[in-house]
Amino acid sequence: MAKTTAPPSRAAGGSPRRRPVAGRRPVDVRAWLGGIRLSGFMVIMMGLVVLAAFVLVPTIGTYVEQRQKVAALEAAVQLSRDQVAELESQRERWEDPAYITTQARERLYYVKPGEVVYLVDDDLPPELEPQEQQPVSDELEAAHSDWMSKIVRSVTEAGLAQTVAPLMVGVPDPDPSSTPAP
Repeated sequence: MAKTTAPPSRAAGGSPRRRPVAGRRPVDVRAWLGGIRLSGFMVIMMGLVVLAAFVLVPTIGTYVEQRQKVAALEAAVQLSRDQVAELESQRERWEDPAYITTQARERLYYVKPGEVVYLVDDDLPPELEPQEQQPVSDELEAAHSDWMSKIVRSVTEAGLAQTVAPLMVGVPDPDPSSTPAP
């Protein structure tokens, strides 16, 4: 039986030689690097370019950071100027006696002597008024669900409601016989 051996390039652990692609020559890197000639002037100039890059990059970063801070401070100054203008306009309004009188009437319910003030308790628009409820039954009915879950659901719905239902405090019951005695 004949003993076969691998080609010498594979036996040495190297990769097989690649064939050049048609129309292309293989590039010899050593020859290419050997063709570059550096003079002392070129080395000094390249060193100065690298040094300039190390010096200028942090300086440019600092400049950009400072410009961002200046822009933020300018925006804060403009916001403060707007707030000052608003406060000055409010101060001018409060110097007007008619405005002070109007605010005292609206906010504090002040009246002039001899005037009669009428306060409307139920001034909800018709679409927000509570709907008519069915009369209360005299018969006891068994609850179809757990009372605790109903309370939790009621409190949750009340907390998430967008409109506030009017509180009927001090409103007399139209039919006192229908309410159970405590």
